[in-house]
Amino acid sequence: MISYQLASTIRLGVKSLLLHKLRSALTMLGIIFGVCSVIAMLAIGEGASYEAQEAIKKLGSNNILLRSVKPPEQARQQGGGGGGGGGGPRGMQLKYGLTYQDGSRLQTTIPGVKRVLPMRIIRENVRFDRNEVPCQVIGTLPFYPEVAGAAIVRGRFLAHIDEVHQDNVCIITTGLARRLFPHQDPLEHSVKIDAFYYRVVGVLQERSQPEQRSQSGKMEGQPLDNNVYIPLGASRTRFGEVLIRRAAGSFEAEEVQLHQITVQMENTAAVETADPQIKTLLDKFHDQQDFEIIVPLQLLRQAEQTKRIFNIVLGSIAAISLLVGGIGIMNIMLATVTERTREIGVRRALGAKRRDITRQFLVETVVLSVGGGLIGVVVGVLTPIVVSQLTTMKTIVTVWSVLLAFGISGAVGIVFGLYPAKAAARLDPIDALRHE
Repeated sequence: MISYQLASTIRLGVKSLLLHKLRSALTMLGIIFGVCSVIAMLAIGEGASYEAQEAIKKLGSNNILLRSVKPPEQARQQGGGGGGGGGGPRGMQLKYGLTYQDGSRLQTTIPGVKRVLPMRIIRENVRFDRNEVPCQVIGTLPFYPEVAGAAIVRGRFLAHIDEVHQDNVCIITTGLARRLFPHQDPLEHSVKIDAFYYRVVGVLQERSQPEQRSQSGKMEGQPLDNNVYIPLGASRTRFGEVLIRRAAGSFEAEEVQLHQITVQMENTAAVETADPQIKTLLDKFHDQQDFEIIVPLQLLRQAEQTKRIFNIVLGSIAAISLLVGGIGIMNIMLATVTERTREIGVRRALGAKRRDITRQFLVETVVLSVGGGLIGVVVGVLTPIVVSQLTTMKTIVTVWSVLLAFGISGAVGIVFGLYPAKAAARLDPIDALRHE
């Protein structure tokens, strides 16, 4: 009996809405845009947060990164010029950064250290035939793929024998392989770096993430799909400890033994305790602040916290659209109550109770909000897809955002429809029948 009455009330409510199709459609627009904006904004925020967290995860949650940086004092001296007088060439030699001894101390002193990976990073042009590509030449050790989470696509990575003999062998990333060898197999050729030829023995899976640092100590934004990996010993022998850059009648010489050291810990618990210990150890042997410490685990937690705050802010802004839509529904329903005052009086005279009138107008409001919510969900799911297709922005539509937006739309229908429904039910039947 109850289900029959409810079905009859729903049919009556839908029929009443269909009598004014345009007005009903315009009323639903506020809910449609509100639900759509909630889903779309949360999807864009989720995508941006995902990319940031993935970039941090690639650095390794068990890793601690140490990077050489140019001390502020030396940077100011360099900016003001130096050396040379009488109009001759000006020059300056700077010495800073991490050393090989730092790597040895970290390995033997800090508890929980699994491996220490030193790296030298040098900007050079790589040539093959007529193709020439600017890239980063990275001198490192054979266990780089395990620490950095890189994958060999073809061939092999550096071997221990390559490091011992300082062989002229190299591994290139897939992006660089496409640029240098568009029609050849890179494993059958050698590339020229500076004055030396290096035999290509492997191709590394590219990772487009500017996490490396040039010999100037500045973040150059060089993507990791433009890198060449050579034995650390060969890098030290072929390029020397002092790197010279010449420009406009002046030169800049920098002595940097290592540009980066990656410390791989046994587990994430060891990372927390090792961070201050590493800083204390390095401060003892560095008179100037010529290094920085990056802890991906801490960055990841900060990114997750930022994501939560970002989602709350975006969701709150988008929820305002739903609030406006709810106010629009209340406004229309109050006007409808005034228009249908005589109808309400007739129904009350024929025996309808107040709860029947309340239920009828509440059903109409819920139909408007739920119908608009369903359309808004469809549009909201399609909008991030269109954004991803038209731009390079990544978007992620989550189930919880869809349920949240649709749930709020239903709640808006009940909350904002309750007052008009109660107002209609409170009308006096005799006064309602006299209403013109």
